[in-house]
Amino acid sequence: MALRALVGGLRSATRRTAVSNTYLPSLTQFRGFASGEQQDIVVIGGGPGGYVAAIKAAQLGFKVTCVEGRGSLGGTCLNVGCIPSKALLNSSHMFHEAKHSMESHGVMMKDLSFDINKMMAQKNKAVKGLTAGVEGLLKKNKITYAKGWGSFKSPTEVEVAGLDGNNQTISAKNVIIAAGSEVINLPGVTIDEERIVSSTGALALKEIPKKMIVIGGGYIGLEMGSVWSRLGSEVTVVEFLNTIVPTMDGELRKAFQRTLGKQGLKFKLNTKVKEAKTEGNMVKLRVEPSKGGDEETLEADIVLLSAGRKPYVDKLGLDKIGVELDDRGRIKVDDHFQTNIKGVHAIGDVISGPMLAHKAEEDGIACVEQLAGKGGHVNYNNVPLIIYTHPEVASVGLTEEQCKEQGIKYKSGKFPFLANSRAKTVDDTDGMVKFVADATTDKVLGAHIMGPNAGELIPECVLAMEYGASTEDIARSTHGHPTLSEAIKEAAMATYDKPIHM
Repeated sequence: MALRALVGGLRSATRRTAVSNTYLPSLTQFRGFASGEQQDIVVIGGGPGGYVAAIKAAQLGFKVTCVEGRGSLGGTCLNVGCIPSKALLNSSHMFHEAKHSMESHGVMMKDLSFDINKMMAQKNKAVKGLTAGVEGLLKKNKITYAKGWGSFKSPTEVEVAGLDGNNQTISAKNVIIAAGSEVINLPGVTIDEERIVSSTGALALKEIPKKMIVIGGGYIGLEMGSVWSRLGSEVTVVEFLNTIVPTMDGELRKAFQRTLGKQGLKFKLNTKVKEAKTEGNMVKLRVEPSKGGDEETLEADIVLLSAGRKPYVDKLGLDKIGVELDDRGRIKVDDHFQTNIKGVHAIGDVISGPMLAHKAEEDGIACVEQLAGKGGHVNYNNVPLIIYTHPEVASVGLTEEQCKEQGIKYKSGKFPFLANSRAKTVDDTDGMVKFVADATTDKVLGAHIMGPNAGELIPECVLAMEYGASTEDIARSTHGHPTLSEAIKEAAMATYDKPIHM
C-alpha cells in the first residue's frame, strides 16, 4: 500500500489534541524569579523531561523557573545514567576490539593494557561538559534555575529547600512535575554503593571486579554487565523470569542472548534472589528457583542491583494537594498531561509509558505546547527502545508475540547483517533487521534491529511508522551503498516480496 494513502489518517489518529489554557503567555521581556513574583510555569526536575520543558516554555514566551536539587542539571540520564554508561560502554568496547578483533584487520597490538582511572576521567569529562551545557542553555533562554529540592506547598506554590540552606516559595500559574525515577530495591538486598551497587555505583568502580553478579536481565543491567565483562570481569546475570528483556521480539532476544553468551556473560534465569550479604570483600547471594526449590549461594566481588526503576514521587508533597496515583505509583494524567488538580501537570518517568529520556523530552515539549494552545502530541506507539551493548538492539512498535496476543494478522521479514556488504567489510556481522507488517495492507507494525549501530538505524523505521508507511514504501526508497541501512531496505523487501542479496 502506498505511503500517500495512509498519511492523513494516521497523523490525525496519533496526534494529541491541542487544549487551550486559560492563561496564554505574553511574548514580551523575559525575567527571572524574584521574591513574590508569580511564574507562568515552574518545572520540578531538571532532567531530560524537565529542562527540555523549561526551554520550550521559555521559547514560547512563558516566564519559567526550573527546580533541581541534584546540584547538576540533566537528571539521572546525564549524571549517573545514559551519558556516563555510554561513555564506559564505548571505552570498554574500544579495549575489547583492540584485544580481540584488530589483529584480523592487520592492526597488531603488543602489551595491551588499560587505565581505569583515565577511563573514568574521560567519562567524567563528558558528563561535566554536557551538564554545564544544559545550564548554559537555561541561562541563554533566561530561565531561572532554582538549586534545591522542590515540593508542593499548595497547587500554585512550590517550596524549594535550597542547597545553600535557604528555603524559598515560588508561586506559579502552572507546575510541571518532571522528577524522574529511582532504583527499585529488593527485600534482603541493601545497596551500599561499595559492594552492593546500583547503576550509580557501577559507573564509579575503582577497580575491575573478578566476579560480578547482575540482578536483573533488563537493558541497564545488560549494558553495565557488558562494560565490566569486556574489561575482564566474570559476569553472571540473575533474572527472575525465564528470559532477558521480556519486551524484546522473541527471535531477536534468543539471538541476542546467544551473542552475549559468546562474549562471556553467563545467565541464571528463573531465579529468585532472597538475600545479599556482604562478608569481607565478597558478597554472598542466596538464591532459589523462581517457582520454589533448593536454595544455593552465589559469590561475587560486586553485586549490581538492576531490577528496574520506579517514579520519584514520595517527597514531592503530592498528598498535600491530593494528586492521584495509579496502582503502580505513577501520577495519573489525561491526554493533556493534566493531573486531577488544575494547573498541575506531569511528564516523563512519573507518568505511564516507557521510562526513557527521549520519551520524557517529547512529553515535556508536548505538555508546554498544549499550555500555549498549540497541538503538542506524543505517539507512544512509536517510541524506540535501544540497548547499547555490542551489538546494539533497537526496536519500535509491535513484536510478533504482541501481534499474536492481539489477534492481528501479520507477516514478517528479516535480513541478516551477515549478508550486508558494509557489515562484512568492517567484520561486524552479528544480528539482523526484522519487520512486522499488517498482512493485508503491508503497513509497518514493528521494526526490530540487532546489529552494529542499531540505535542510529531505528529512526528511519520510526519515521516510516509515524507516516504510516508500508514495507514496500521503505524497500522502494533508495539507500546508499555500501551502508548498514541497506539491511533495512532488504528486510523490507523480504517482508512484502523477496530480498535481493539473500
